[in-house]
Amino acid sequence: MFRIILFALCCLVHTNIASAQGTFQDLVQYHAPNIIKGSVKTAPPVITDIQNFGGPVATDFLLAWQSKELWFRKSDDRLITVTTTDKKTYTLLDLQTGDAIGSATKSEIKQIKPNSGLRGMLGTSLVASQLISDDINTRTASLRSLARDPKLTHLAPLRVAVAKETDPDLLVKMTRLERLLTTQYDTNSYERVKAINSFSNDLGLDVRGRLNPILDTQIQLSKTAPDHGKFAQIITPNANGEFTPTDAYAMIVAQGWAEPDITTDEKRQAIINNIENGSVAGIDIKTLDTAQSRDAAYAALAKLGTVPTDVSDADIQAAINTTHFYTTYLEKDPAVVAATIETLDSINTRVGISNTIDLFLDGLSLASIFFLAAIGLAITFGVMGVINMAHGEFIMMGAYTGYLVQQIITNYTLSIIIAIPAAFMVTFAAGVLMERLIIRHLYHRPLETLLATFGVSIALQQLAKNIFGTQARPLTSPDWLGGAWQINDVISISWIRVAIFVLSILFFLMLWFTLNKTRLGLETRAVTQNPRMAASMGINPAKINMLTFGLGSGIAGIAGVAIGLFAKVTSELGSDYIVQSFMTVVVGGVGNIWGTLAGAAMIGFLQKGIEWFNPSNTLAAQTFMIVFIIIFIQFRPRGIIALRGRAAGD
Repeated sequence: MFRIILFALCCLVHTNIASAQGTFQDLVQYHAPNIIKGSVKTAPPVITDIQNFGGPVATDFLLAWQSKELWFRKSDDRLITVTTTDKKTYTLLDLQTGDAIGSATKSEIKQIKPNSGLRGMLGTSLVASQLISDDINTRTASLRSLARDPKLTHLAPLRVAVAKETDPDLLVKMTRLERLLTTQYDTNSYERVKAINSFSNDLGLDVRGRLNPILDTQIQLSKTAPDHGKFAQIITPNANGEFTPTDAYAMIVAQGWAEPDITTDEKRQAIINNIENGSVAGIDIKTLDTAQSRDAAYAALAKLGTVPTDVSDADIQAAINTTHFYTTYLEKDPAVVAATIETLDSINTRVGISNTIDLFLDGLSLASIFFLAAIGLAITFGVMGVINMAHGEFIMMGAYTGYLVQQIITNYTLSIIIAIPAAFMVTFAAGVLMERLIIRHLYHRPLETLLATFGVSIALQQLAKNIFGTQARPLTSPDWLGGAWQINDVISISWIRVAIFVLSILFFLMLWFTLNKTRLGLETRAVTQNPRMAASMGINPAKINMLTFGLGSGIAGIAGVAIGLFAKVTSELGSDYIVQSFMTVVVGGVGNIWGTLAGAAMIGFLQKGIEWFNPSNTLAAQTFMIVFIIIFIQFRPRGIIALRGRAAGD
């Protein structure tokens, strides 16, 4: 510790002895005796002069010295670095220019090998040199490296760097790291408290990692009650807790306040050791077949003074009852402890709030995914009343369409822009074809529709396996959708989830406008509610059914592109969302676009809420969610937002 303080003071106040020297070589030659000798006592002023010279040459020299790459020529003690092309001849290099200045044999030069203490001092000086480098990239890289494993020796050079730093962003990072080190290593209580209080709004894990050890405690005991303020917490031995009566009595024995408790194994061994002529203390060993008889034999030995006297359970409890147990902080400065408690309370409160917000954002993200997956089904099932079990496969078709587009267009942004309408057209055409060939023959026959579309679902999955194989295919998002929106160390949400949320809102508005403000939407609702009356008004029910089913399928294809950006694109992609899609539509209210939105929100938030209680088992969360939904439907069979009027009775 003395050496570290001495070195820090030398770095701060030492005057450049060799300031009058013209070149770097002149400077190091002035200090050559101390460099060659390599003592930790003589090195600090040498290092300080080299640092004051500055520049890359000074940093390279310190690095060469530390890594044992520094040599000197025996004839004149000239400091050099060397290279070699063979094992006999060495090329000598000038320290400042790196140019060759001659050659020598191994016997004419000698390697400088600093000891471990000096290498540690040189390492600290290198940090200091790099932190005040003229190159901002060097300073940034040095600070990043230092932040991975900050130590006491870094505090002094870091403070020097903070005083000299001119870049605002880098200064903030340097200052934060300096305050982190101050909380742990500074000897000034006022400075430590000031640094600790400055982190009351900082949710960084590194902050909590530095502050929590300050509140580490150790168990103490005394015969009298401890004074207020002299302990962290009064503790009571608990057989079911971390501090048991056995632990408590062991501490009492260690203090010499009670006799040790003799274990059963120790008693048995003592009895064996004292067997004489087939008996122990006059007791025949044939009778020592019970725990009570062995205890009696041991007690007899204790009366004879052969073995230590055992203590009873009552004695143990009496000793514990007359002893006070409490914890004290390892940190001896009460002001530091108080500041740490206050700061951690503030941080934990903010962490709790942030966790709540993060859980809400996760639920919102999952709800938007469920809504995007179910919005097409809201048309085919919610509006038309068609149970389409192949809806998930339309999602899968959309994802594969996006994958194929990316094989042709390598620009990910452009490929996604093209993939969205392409997926719509492909799945729209598939939906129209399916409606014309199968669905139109099964209207108002739900069981047959379910079985037929389930068969189509299996066929489409197998077709996808035959074409693309069983291996997952990548659907890569653009760079601007990479990463996450990092609000703080607790709250973050990926940009893809943000994009899906925005897309789901856009589709909600588009679908609501289509169904309520366009001729197609009016005719769709007319045909689904009363096809005969609609036909008498000049509407072609077959055409409207075809377009409506195609629209729902096309929207499912677009959802597939969005979902494929973060989920694996396989033939089973749609199977992962078909159940949630039906639940979303049914729970929200069949035939109501607002109900689909409400259903997605309910299921998304419910699943995330259940996962919060058991984050390691998402399958259990989904199971509990399904059970809850079944119970919910029993009390509200028409969903959250039920249709009213004539449509509700259809």
